[in-house]
Amino acid sequence: MTSAQTRPAPPHTDRPQDTRPAPDTVPGADAGPWGELRGRDFAKGHGTGNDFVLLTDPHAELALDAELVTLACDRHRGIGGDGLIRAVRSEAIPEGRAVLDAAPDAEWFMDYRNNDGSVAEMCGNGVRVFVHYLVQRGLAEVPEGDVLRIGTRAGVKTVARTDSGYAVDMGPWTFLDGEAARSRGSDAVVTAEGLKVPRPALSIGMGNPHTVVALAEGEKLDQLALHTAPVVRPEPADGTNVEFVVPGDGDDDGVGRVRMRVHERGVGETQSCGTGACAAAAATRFWGGAAAPDQWLVQVPGGVVSVTFVPAPDGAEHVVLAGPAVLVAEGTFV
Repeated sequence: MTSAQTRPAPPHTDRPQDTRPAPDTVPGADAGPWGELRGRDFAKGHGTGNDFVLLTDPHAELALDAELVTLACDRHRGIGGDGLIRAVRSEAIPEGRAVLDAAPDAEWFMDYRNNDGSVAEMCGNGVRVFVHYLVQRGLAEVPEGDVLRIGTRAGVKTVARTDSGYAVDMGPWTFLDGEAARSRGSDAVVTAEGLKVPRPALSIGMGNPHTVVALAEGEKLDQLALHTAPVVRPEPADGTNVEFVVPGDGDDDGVGRVRMRVHERGVGETQSCGTGACAAAAATRFWGGAAAPDQWLVQVPGGVVSVTFVPAPDGAEHVVLAGPAVLVAEGTFV
């Protein structure tokens, strides 16, 4: 086809001429939506249904503005995911270099973004999927029984390969409101669609903030409408993830059980939340008193994860989160 500049003039007519650009010269016709991501490889993975878009950017060359992250995570116009995880060498970004000061062997940093584009400190399911991605991409070796240390904005996380997935030392859990929360048993009130009255809640720190609400019946848990964000008063300064839990019946095996649904900050309701499962187990165990077990199975809509409380050399009580990690697809942004 001739170009717009050399195309012969149309014959004279009394009708107005069409001045629109020819199809081959429409601005942006071949540009695509992906900007700096165009031509980059990605993978799609999940941990008990908590799903992520993953990509490798060793030297932190990508800006990853919020609009682009949101598009990549869009389930209709993008790849779809609860968040985006970038694999970047720790030495390439300031947060990673800070991690290397404490852990020189933490070569890789998990740069995690919620699906609204906001930066998040950590994601427990995302850590497992991130390490599995590194292994599958040949960027790290973690034989079964071995461990890998990675950097996150919530510090260094040690991840062990197991026969059924990965187990992550999530570090210590804390009360966001300190000893005042311990003495009262709650530190917030939560209002949610599907609950007739506000409920007391307990805020737990897992490197990111969580607010846990106990419900007496599974029917109340099922009736919640978590497409809208629950209202937390008072709300932590950086917002909070909200977990609703129903303790399950024990099997006399020394393992606690709890059902959970979660509204994630910057995401909405998700099929699973690793740090949320840890927070839910911590709060339920605290409410259960001294006789409550140290090992818990947390049932989420996307499956089951295990949470274990262990004493650590630093004197704090650490939380170990274990569960599966799956890569389901690979592709290229076009």
